[in-house]
Order: sequence, then C-alpha cells, then structure tokens
Amino acid sequence: MNSIKIALLAGLVGLSASQAFAEDAMGTMTMMKGGQVTAIMPDGHMGTMTPDAKMGAEMMKMAKPIKHCMMLMTDAKGKAYMSDTSTKKAQAECEKMAM
Repeated sequence: MNSIKIALLAGLVGLSASQAFAEDAMGTMTMMKGGQVTAIMPDGHMGTMTPDAKMGAEMMKMAKPIKHCMMLMTDAKGKAYMSDTSTKKAQAECEKMAM
C-alpha cells in the first residue's frame, strides 16, 4: 500500500515538473500594454518601459506600424535574429505560432 502511494506521489511530482520544464522551454506569450516600449538588443536581452506622454509622442514620430507577423529568435549563444516572414508560407507559420 505504501509503495502505491509513493509511486502515485512520484508520478504527480514528475508530471508537475515536466509541465514546468515545458513552460520554460516554450516561454510565455504576452501582449504589450498600450503605451509600452520594448527594446531588443542584438545579444538577445530585452527591456520594456512605459514612457511619459511627451516621450511617447516623440518615440511615435520615428515609429512605423507593423504590417505583418514578425518572428525573432536567438541562437545557442544568445544572439538575436529576425526572420524574413514576407512569404505567405512564412506568414502562416508565424501566425500559427502566435496563436
């Protein structure tokens, strides 16, 4: 009886640990809040800020709207890359990933 309880407990622990590792490997998708600015550096680190109204207006002067889905990725060393998603097939994959 005790061995069954131990096996069930080990199974539950293993299941919860595998879920944690899966979430860590996949990351989480979040949406930016209105007025937020996100900077992505070539070495892969990112920063997010919410500027005041004046600074936000200045930043919007140099901003262009995103017309299609974009994909960013990092290599094994952490360097950031942006994928060319201009083809229909790449757009479909990008949109599927963002769902």
